[in-house]
Amino acid sequence: MTAPLYLDDLTIGDRFTSPSYTLEKDQLLEFASEYDPQPFHLDDELAKDTLFNGLAASGWQTASITMKLWTETLHVANGLIGIDCHLKWPTPTRPGDTLRVEAEIVDIKVSQSKPNMGIVTYHSLTKNQHDQVVQDTTTKVVVFKKPAVA
Repeated sequence: MTAPLYLDDLTIGDRFTSPSYTLEKDQLLEFASEYDPQPFHLDDELAKDTLFNGLAASGWQTASITMKLWTETLHVANGLIGIDCHLKWPTPTRPGDTLRVEAEIVDIKVSQSKPNMGIVTYHSLTKNQHDQVVQDTTTKVVVFKKPAVA
């Protein structure tokens, strides 16, 4: 595992690319059964006559996979502590899609009230194997400065 990143290590414009993750149909169906039981997530035939024109993963499953890939890529000290997130799902995630995340730091603000930390904003695109964007996210996370050496 890579050494953890601190606020001091990050600059606007830094880019990160995750490893890939393939979503299998059984995983898609299991997630939908448990957390988003709608016909377009559960039934091939019923999904054909919907806006999705076929079986599609729940956006929340795409978000969960994105989170997994973020944690494998953005090795921030003390974890990715989210405080704000805006997301869009412009293209459905399909069974068998192989996803990856490309993220770029777009803003860094040191806290005025807690100078040992700051807020890092990053924009990320989750893409499938066809380079189609399945999730577009702007996220703010708390990131700590390196601890002072005594």
